[in-house]
Amino acid sequence: MVKKDGAKKLNFDLDEGSFTEQAERHKMTLTQFANFVIKNYKDNKAGKKVSYNPTLTTYRRAIFYKNSKKWKK
Repeated sequence: MVKKDGAKKLNFDLDEGSFTEQAERHKMTLTQFANFVIKNYKDNKAGKKVSYNPTLTTYRRAIFYKNSKKWKK
């Protein structure tokens, strides 16, 4: 679907998928898990010891989730 301003409407549900499953396994909401992943990924890259070492894919999913929340407004 295309809006009047030419932007495409994205048709996906953030409540389903592997990132949501990871958040549920950690007993966190999506926003909490995204913040947790981003913080731990950056701390790990800075050489700090972290309890959870997310993969690059999980980090990218967290960034995508944080950005996509802005789109819904």
